[in-house]
Amino acid sequence: MPLYLGLSQWSHAGWPGNLLSRGLKSTEHLADYAKVFNTVEGNTSFYGVPDTHSLQRWEAMTGPDFRFTFKFPSTVSHQGRLADNIAPALAFIEQLTPLHHKLGQLMLQLPAACGPEQLDGLAQLLDALPNEFEIGVEVRHPALFAKGEAERRLNRLLLEQSANRIIMDSRPVFAVPATTPALADAQQKKPKVPVHIISTGKTPVVRFIGNPSLAANTPFWQPWLPRLQGWLNEGKSVYLFVHTADNMQAPLLAATIAEALNAPLPAFPGQKPEAQGSLF
Repeated sequence: MPLYLGLSQWSHAGWPGNLLSRGLKSTEHLADYAKVFNTVEGNTSFYGVPDTHSLQRWEAMTGPDFRFTFKFPSTVSHQGRLADNIAPALAFIEQLTPLHHKLGQLMLQLPAACGPEQLDGLAQLLDALPNEFEIGVEVRHPALFAKGEAERRLNRLLLEQSANRIIMDSRPVFAVPATTPALADAQQKKPKVPVHIISTGKTPVVRFIGNPSLAANTPFWQPWLPRLQGWLNEGKSVYLFVHTADNMQAPLLAATIAEALNAPLPAFPGQKPEAQGSLF
Protein backbone atom coordinates (compact mmCIF):
# COMPACT_ATOMS: atom_id res chain seq x y z
CA MET A 1 0.00 0.00 0.00
CA PRO A 2 1.23 3.53 -0.72
CA LEU A 3 2.92 6.01 1.54
CA TYR A 4 1.51 9.48 1.02
CA LEU A 5 4.09 12.04 2.06
CA GLY A 6 3.56 15.77 1.82
CA LEU A 7 3.68 19.18 3.40
CA SER A 8 1.11 21.56 4.85
CA GLN A 9 1.16 23.81 1.76
CA TRP A 10 2.32 23.71 -1.83
CA SER A 11 3.56 27.30 -2.05
CA HIS A 12 6.04 29.17 0.15
CA ALA A 13 7.96 32.38 -0.47
CA GLY A 14 11.26 30.64 0.32
CA TRP A 15 10.77 27.60 -1.91
CA PRO A 16 11.44 28.97 -5.44
CA GLY A 17 14.93 27.77 -6.31
CA ASN A 18 14.73 25.22 -3.49
CA LEU A 19 11.67 23.00 -3.97
CA LEU A 20 10.06 24.97 -6.80
CA SER A 21 11.28 26.44 -10.07
CA ARG A 22 12.11 30.13 -10.13
CA GLY A 23 10.01 32.57 -12.08
CA LEU A 24 6.66 30.85 -11.56
CA LYS A 25 3.50 32.57 -10.46
CA SER A 26 2.22 31.37 -7.10
CA THR A 27 -0.77 29.88 -8.92
CA GLU A 28 1.67 27.64 -10.81
CA HIS A 29 3.50 26.24 -7.77
CA LEU A 30 1.27 23.20 -7.29
CA ALA A 31 2.47 21.58 -10.52
CA ASP A 32 6.11 21.71 -9.35
CA TYR A 33 5.20 20.59 -5.84
CA ALA A 34 3.33 17.57 -7.21
CA LYS A 35 6.44 16.42 -9.09
CA VAL A 36 8.05 15.72 -5.69
CA PHE A 37 5.25 15.01 -3.21
CA ASN A 38 2.12 12.92 -3.71
CA THR A 39 -0.19 14.61 -1.19
CA VAL A 40 -0.75 17.95 0.52
CA GLU A 41 -2.75 19.35 3.40
CA GLY A 42 -5.40 21.57 1.86
CA ASN A 43 -5.46 24.19 4.59
CA THR A 44 -7.03 26.83 2.37
CA SER A 45 -10.40 25.11 2.64
CA PHE A 46 -10.43 25.69 6.41
CA TYR A 47 -10.77 29.42 5.75
CA GLY A 48 -13.00 29.29 2.68
CA VAL A 49 -14.47 26.76 0.27
CA PRO A 50 -12.47 26.66 -3.00
CA ASP A 51 -14.37 27.70 -6.10
CA THR A 52 -14.98 25.29 -8.95
CA HIS A 53 -12.46 26.97 -11.27
CA SER A 54 -9.66 26.57 -8.69
CA LEU A 55 -10.56 22.93 -8.12
CA GLN A 56 -10.49 22.19 -11.84
CA ARG A 57 -7.14 23.96 -12.20
CA TRP A 58 -5.66 21.96 -9.29
CA GLU A 59 -6.92 18.74 -10.84
CA ALA A 60 -5.19 19.59 -14.12
CA MET A 61 -1.90 20.40 -12.36
CA THR A 62 -1.58 17.04 -10.54
CA GLY A 63 -1.13 13.47 -11.68
CA PRO A 64 -3.66 10.66 -11.21
CA ASP A 65 -1.94 9.35 -8.07
CA PHE A 66 -1.83 12.68 -6.26
CA ARG A 67 -4.09 13.02 -3.21
CA PHE A 68 -5.53 16.17 -1.64
CA THR A 69 -6.41 16.14 2.07
CA PHE A 70 -8.71 19.10 2.48
CA LYS A 71 -9.78 20.34 5.88
CA PHE A 72 -13.45 20.91 6.53
CA PRO A 73 -14.18 24.65 6.72
CA SER A 74 -14.13 26.27 10.14
CA THR A 75 -17.86 26.82 9.75
CA VAL A 76 -18.21 23.05 10.17
CA SER A 77 -15.56 22.34 12.80
CA HIS A 78 -15.38 25.51 14.88
CA GLN A 79 -18.79 27.17 14.83
CA GLY A 80 -21.75 25.91 16.82
CA ARG A 81 -22.57 22.28 17.54
CA LEU A 82 -21.22 19.57 15.25
CA ALA A 83 -24.65 17.96 15.03
CA ASP A 84 -26.00 21.19 13.54
CA ASN A 85 -23.31 21.39 10.86
CA ILE A 86 -24.16 18.32 8.80
CA ALA A 87 -25.67 20.32 5.94
CA PRO A 88 -22.62 22.59 5.41
CA ALA A 89 -20.32 19.54 5.69
CA LEU A 90 -22.23 17.76 2.93
CA ALA A 91 -22.31 20.94 0.83
CA PHE A 92 -18.53 21.22 1.18
CA ILE A 93 -18.03 17.66 -0.03
CA GLU A 94 -20.35 18.31 -2.96
CA GLN A 95 -18.36 21.43 -3.89
CA LEU A 96 -15.21 19.29 -4.10
CA THR A 97 -16.72 17.17 -6.90
CA PRO A 98 -14.00 18.03 -9.48
CA LEU A 99 -11.45 16.46 -7.11
CA HIS A 100 -13.47 13.56 -5.67
CA HIS A 101 -11.22 11.06 -7.45
CA LYS A 102 -8.14 12.65 -5.83
CA LEU A 103 -9.39 13.05 -2.26
CA GLY A 104 -7.16 11.16 0.14
CA GLN A 105 -8.64 12.44 3.39
CA LEU A 106 -11.23 14.90 4.54
CA MET A 107 -9.82 16.29 7.77
CA LEU A 108 -12.02 17.53 10.61
CA GLN A 109 -9.74 19.61 12.84
CA LEU A 110 -11.58 20.34 16.09
CA PRO A 111 -10.65 23.20 18.44
CA ALA A 112 -9.36 22.73 21.97
CA ALA A 113 -12.75 23.86 23.27
CA CYS A 114 -14.48 20.91 21.60
CA GLY A 115 -14.56 18.24 24.30
CA PRO A 116 -16.50 15.18 25.46
CA GLU A 117 -19.82 17.03 25.34
CA GLN A 118 -19.53 17.14 21.53
CA LEU A 119 -18.91 13.43 21.00
CA ASP A 120 -22.58 12.66 20.37
CA GLY A 121 -22.63 15.41 17.77
CA LEU A 122 -19.42 14.09 16.24
CA ALA A 123 -21.04 10.67 15.94
CA GLN A 124 -24.04 12.19 14.15
CA LEU A 125 -21.83 14.17 11.80
CA LEU A 126 -19.60 11.21 10.91
CA ASP A 127 -22.60 8.97 10.40
CA ALA A 128 -24.05 11.45 7.90
CA LEU A 129 -20.93 11.68 5.72
CA PRO A 130 -20.66 9.59 2.53
CA ASN A 131 -18.92 6.26 3.10
CA GLU A 132 -16.72 6.51 0.01
CA PHE A 133 -14.47 9.17 1.54
CA GLU A 134 -11.77 8.68 4.15
CA ILE A 135 -12.29 10.93 7.16
CA GLY A 136 -9.66 12.08 9.64
CA VAL A 137 -10.49 13.69 12.98
CA GLU A 138 -8.01 15.77 14.97
CA VAL A 139 -8.89 16.58 18.59
CA ARG A 140 -7.18 18.99 20.97
CA HIS A 141 -9.28 18.98 24.15
CA PRO A 142 -7.21 17.75 27.16
CA ALA A 143 -9.91 15.28 28.26
CA LEU A 144 -9.55 13.46 24.94
CA PHE A 145 -5.92 12.72 25.76
CA ALA A 146 -6.39 11.80 29.43
CA LYS A 147 -6.74 8.02 28.80
CA GLY A 148 -10.05 8.09 30.64
CA GLU A 149 -13.58 7.27 29.60
CA ALA A 150 -13.83 10.31 27.31
CA GLU A 151 -10.84 9.24 25.26
CA ARG A 152 -11.96 5.61 25.20
CA ARG A 153 -15.35 6.76 23.98
CA LEU A 154 -13.74 8.86 21.24
CA ASN A 155 -11.60 5.96 20.08
CA ARG A 156 -14.56 3.56 20.05
CA LEU A 157 -16.55 6.06 18.01
CA LEU A 158 -13.78 6.46 15.46
CA LEU A 159 -13.27 2.70 15.23
CA GLU A 160 -17.00 2.16 14.66
CA GLN A 161 -17.04 4.83 11.95
CA SER A 162 -13.71 3.70 10.41
CA ALA A 163 -12.54 7.28 10.82
CA ASN A 164 -8.87 8.05 11.38
CA ARG A 165 -7.67 9.69 14.57
CA ILE A 166 -5.12 12.19 13.29
CA ILE A 167 -1.91 12.02 15.29
CA MET A 168 -0.16 15.31 16.00
CA ASP A 169 3.52 15.11 16.99
CA SER A 170 4.52 18.63 17.98
CA ARG A 171 7.24 17.57 20.44
CA PRO A 172 10.19 18.81 18.32
CA VAL A 173 8.95 22.37 18.12
CA PHE A 174 8.48 22.55 21.90
CA ALA A 175 11.75 20.78 22.75
CA VAL A 176 13.92 23.88 22.19
CA PRO A 177 13.78 27.48 23.42
CA ALA A 178 11.95 29.95 21.20
CA THR A 179 15.12 31.63 19.96
CA THR A 180 13.69 32.75 16.62
CA PRO A 181 10.48 34.54 15.66
CA ALA A 182 9.41 31.45 13.69
CA LEU A 183 9.79 29.17 16.71
CA ALA A 184 8.03 31.66 18.99
CA ASP A 185 5.14 31.85 16.55
CA ALA A 186 4.97 28.06 16.20
CA GLN A 187 5.02 27.52 19.96
CA GLN A 188 2.19 30.00 20.31
CA LYS A 189 0.00 28.52 17.57
CA LYS A 190 0.72 24.78 17.49
CA PRO A 191 -1.10 22.54 19.97
CA LYS A 192 1.03 20.94 22.66
CA VAL A 193 -0.78 17.64 23.02
CA PRO A 194 0.44 14.13 23.93
CA VAL A 195 1.32 11.73 21.14
CA HIS A 196 -1.22 8.91 21.36
CA ILE A 197 -0.39 6.41 18.63
CA ILE A 198 -3.50 4.60 17.48
CA SER A 199 -4.89 3.63 14.09
CA THR A 200 -8.69 3.73 14.16
CA GLY A 201 -9.22 3.71 10.39
CA LYS A 202 -7.69 2.36 7.21
CA THR A 203 -5.47 5.35 6.48
CA PRO A 204 -3.49 6.57 9.52
CA VAL A 205 -2.48 10.23 9.50
CA VAL A 206 0.59 11.66 11.24
CA ARG A 207 1.31 15.38 11.34
CA PHE A 208 4.96 15.87 12.34
CA ILE A 209 5.80 19.41 13.47
CA GLY A 210 9.56 19.86 13.40
CA ASN A 211 11.78 22.78 14.27
CA PRO A 212 14.13 24.46 11.76
CA SER A 213 17.21 22.58 13.00
CA LEU A 214 16.99 19.39 10.96
CA ALA A 215 19.42 17.43 13.13
CA ALA A 216 17.43 18.25 16.28
CA ASN A 217 14.37 16.53 14.78
CA THR A 218 16.07 13.17 14.26
CA PRO A 219 15.40 11.67 17.74
CA PHE A 220 11.72 12.44 17.27
CA TRP A 221 11.10 11.09 13.75
CA GLN A 222 13.33 8.02 13.86
CA PRO A 223 11.03 6.11 16.29
CA TRP A 224 8.18 6.65 13.82
CA LEU A 225 9.86 4.55 11.13
CA PRO A 226 8.90 1.06 12.40
CA ARG A 227 5.37 2.23 13.21
CA LEU A 228 4.83 3.69 9.74
CA GLN A 229 6.33 0.63 8.09
CA GLY A 230 4.19 -1.63 10.27
CA TRP A 231 1.02 0.09 9.12
CA LEU A 232 2.13 -0.22 5.51
CA ASN A 233 2.84 -3.92 6.05
CA GLU A 234 -0.71 -4.31 7.41
CA GLY A 235 -2.03 -3.07 4.07
CA LYS A 236 -2.92 0.43 5.21
CA SER A 237 -2.25 3.59 3.29
CA VAL A 238 -0.30 6.03 5.46
CA TYR A 239 -0.36 9.82 5.32
CA LEU A 240 2.62 11.67 6.76
CA PHE A 241 2.60 15.46 6.71
CA VAL A 242 5.84 17.21 7.61
CA HIS A 243 5.99 20.74 8.95
CA THR A 244 8.73 22.91 10.41
CA ALA A 245 8.32 26.07 12.44
CA ASP A 246 8.32 28.33 9.38
CA ASN A 247 8.07 25.49 6.79
CA MET A 248 11.16 26.75 4.98
CA GLN A 249 13.02 23.52 5.86
CA ALA A 250 9.97 21.24 5.60
CA PRO A 251 10.84 19.86 2.11
CA LEU A 252 14.34 18.84 3.20
CA LEU A 253 13.09 17.30 6.46
CA ALA A 254 10.48 15.33 4.52
CA ALA A 255 13.15 14.14 2.07
CA THR A 256 15.34 12.98 4.96
CA ILE A 257 12.49 10.96 6.47
CA ALA A 258 11.59 9.52 3.05
CA GLU A 259 15.16 8.27 2.58
CA ALA A 260 15.04 6.58 5.97
CA LEU A 261 11.82 4.83 4.91
CA ASN A 262 13.49 3.60 1.72
CA ALA A 263 11.03 5.70 -0.26
CA PRO A 264 13.26 8.53 -1.53
CA LEU A 265 11.67 11.54 -3.15
CA PRO A 266 12.42 12.73 -6.67
CA ALA A 267 15.36 15.12 -6.49
CA PHE A 268 14.74 18.85 -6.12
CA PRO A 269 17.27 21.73 -6.11
CA GLY A 270 17.50 22.18 -2.34
CA GLN A 271 18.01 18.48 -1.70
CA LYS A 272 21.27 16.56 -1.42
CA PRO A 273 22.15 15.16 -4.88
CA GLU A 274 22.28 11.56 -3.65
CA ALA A 275 18.70 11.72 -2.39
CA GLN A 276 17.08 10.69 -5.65
CA GLY A 277 14.49 8.17 -6.67
CA SER A 278 10.74 7.94 -6.73
CA LEU A 279 8.20 7.91 -3.94
CA PHE A 280 5.58 6.52 -6.29
